[in-house]
Amino acid sequence: MGSVSGNENMIHVTLAEEPVKVHCLYPQTVDFLAPYESSKEQALAPDPITVAIDPEELTKEQEKSDREREVEGLPAHIWPKDYLEQLAIYRKIADEMPKRNVILFHGSVIAVDGQGYLFTAVSGTGKSTHTRLWREHFGERAEMINDDKPLIRIEKGHVLAYGTPWDGKHHLSTNKAVPLKAICFLDRGERNEIHPIDPMEKYPTLLQQIYRPKSAESLICTMKLVDLLMKETKFYHLHCNMDKEACEVAWNGMN
Repeated sequence: MGSVSGNENMIHVTLAEEPVKVHCLYPQTVDFLAPYESSKEQALAPDPITVAIDPEELTKEQEKSDREREVEGLPAHIWPKDYLEQLAIYRKIADEMPKRNVILFHGSVIAVDGQGYLFTAVSGTGKSTHTRLWREHFGERAEMINDDKPLIRIEKGHVLAYGTPWDGKHHLSTNKAVPLKAICFLDRGERNEIHPIDPMEKYPTLLQQIYRPKSAESLICTMKLVDLLMKETKFYHLHCNMDKEACEVAWNGMN
C-alpha cells in the first residue's frame, strides 16, 4: 500500500460543526472521511483545525496498540497503515476540539424520536449489543448516531451528540446531530434495572471514557466541559442482561 502526494490527498470535513482540513498520506483515508466532506461554503470557514500526519506517528499508533493488546492478553496485530493514520488523525482532532466546546466520548449513541441516548461502559460489556436491541425494538423510530467514538458539544443550556467516521467495527453512524437526553453507564447483570445517579458517583469512570488531550490548555478546557456536562445532562446506571426486556427497562427508566 503506497502513499499519495499532491492536493488529491487533502480533504475538508465538518465534524461537530467545526471545519477540519486534513492532509492524508493514504487515499483510503480520504475515502474514510468522505461521508463528512464539507460543502463548498463550509470549506471556506475561517480558522479550521488543520491536521497532517507524519509517518513516525503511525509507528507510535502501532506501538500503542501493541501495549494495549499485551495488557489485554491479546496477540500482537499489525494494522494497515491507513487505519493507523485514521487513528492518529482523530487523536489530533480530539486534542483541538475542547477549545471549541467539543469532547470525544467513548460510547454508543442512539437516537429515538430525535433524542439521543449515550451508553458507555468498558470495552466488551455490551454497548453495541444493547443499542442493537433498541433498534430492533423501536424500528424506524431509532437511528444510530455513532457506535463508538461520538463527538459531544457541551454548552450552557444544551448538549449535542454528533456522528463521526470513527464508528466502531460495525460502522454504524449518521452524519447528523441530536440533543443528548441522557448518559447511561451500563454493566452486565442477571436482572434488568435502572436508576438515576449523581454523576459524581461515576466520576472516575466518566473521565476514563472521555478523551483527555495532551496539551495543558485543551485538558483544562476538557475538565471544564466535563463539569458543565454533569450539570446539563441526566445520568443513569443500568444493570442489564441481553434480553429485549433490557431495552424496555432502560427506555422507561430514562423517560
